[in-house]
Amino acid sequence: MTGRRTGCGGSGEPDPAEKMSSSSSSKAVEADCSPVAAEARKEPRKRSELGELLWRARSMERSPSQSPRSPAAAAGAPFLSISVTDPVKMGTGVQAYISYRVITKTNLPEFEGPEKIVIRRYSDFEWLHDRLAERYKGIFIPPLPEKNAVEKFRFSKEFIELRRQALDLFINRIASHPELKQSEVLRVFLQADEEKMDRARSYETGIFKKPADFLQMFKDVQSKVSDVVLGKEKPVEESTPEYEKLKNYIFELESHLAEAQKQAYRLVKRHRELGLSLAEFGKAIKLLGACEGGVMEKVFSEVGSKSEMLSIKLQREADNLLFNFEEPLKDYVRAVQSIKATMMDRANAFRQHFDLDQERKYKELNLEKLKFMNPEKYAEAESEFRELKADSEEATKKFEHIVRLMNEELARFQEQKTADIGLAFHEFAKGQAKLAKDIADAWRSVLPKLEACSSS
Repeated sequence: MTGRRTGCGGSGEPDPAEKMSSSSSSKAVEADCSPVAAEARKEPRKRSELGELLWRARSMERSPSQSPRSPAAAAGAPFLSISVTDPVKMGTGVQAYISYRVITKTNLPEFEGPEKIVIRRYSDFEWLHDRLAERYKGIFIPPLPEKNAVEKFRFSKEFIELRRQALDLFINRIASHPELKQSEVLRVFLQADEEKMDRARSYETGIFKKPADFLQMFKDVQSKVSDVVLGKEKPVEESTPEYEKLKNYIFELESHLAEAQKQAYRLVKRHRELGLSLAEFGKAIKLLGACEGGVMEKVFSEVGSKSEMLSIKLQREADNLLFNFEEPLKDYVRAVQSIKATMMDRANAFRQHFDLDQERKYKELNLEKLKFMNPEKYAEAESEFRELKADSEEATKKFEHIVRLMNEELARFQEQKTADIGLAFHEFAKGQAKLAKDIADAWRSVLPKLEACSSS
């Protein structure tokens, strides 16, 4: 994979989903190839005030054993700590993309050493997500931040920081999952140099990558033939009271979360609009006071200053709402979509289990007939039947395995969701309470002067 941060002017063919415009807003993250900048990037960049808001809230999701500075780690307990830092723009124009520094600290023996720093881009995270989704059926793979055609080209500091923190959350959820953290592809992602990463991606995603895809195509055709033979017009779906209840819950949860996130976005927008309006009002009222002169000028100047001060507070609260309220809600909308993807895997496994079981029963009846009507073909048919029976039993085990994993994942999801959504609403209420107090205090402080002015 070309175009990594291996030197000045690194470029290559970026993933189409990562192409970004070269607008002026991107200058803040433009790659600086000077020796001073190169030296500065050896240390993780200090978090911005904006980024610190979400970091404080999201850091509570990590288990204490994940931090190399935790008491458990100091005592020698296993830990795996990962940070996604230092977003830097690579390339220019439509060839531009963002690279990230991924820092891994661990004492786990399966890793190459106590610390590893690699450079990754969004498509690398996407590769990791897709490989895990292929190999761990039944597990809710943590969601990636979406590829949004509008946001992708905005390329603002805010968008870059939101994406960086979403990627940090994604990789740490994987690292804290009891099954996913043991994955070989995770270790490749966290440790492989550019050449090894290129090789891994080429092997997995090349044109001849997926013999499993061709096998699946063959099985799909075979399944359709079976449908015709067995007289089934459409695939049979799993239908138990418990699973129907789960499906209804997931679809309702997605709808309600999406609506809550939509309204949270409107709250952010209104806070920003009100902040801008107060700033403009503050300037206007100061000019009005200057025109009047005397006592009016002094009082209006103070009102204008309070308006400008509150404008800043509203903008800060808008950022707080975005990072600590809207973004966690959006993250759980994506998480529910991951659950739906797992439900699709479960549906496919059930259909395969059901179809093979039906075909086994059908051939078992034919086998009994051949035993008496055509003994010469019986031996061959019996051999085919044994293979089919083995495939049927394997499909049943696969389906039951997915069901078991999903039950475990749902319990984990519910527990984490309760904590995360509760934290998001706590941050929302706390921020709104503080903002309301600041607004009340500001206007209360100028009331006596305004009353004196109006009565004079």
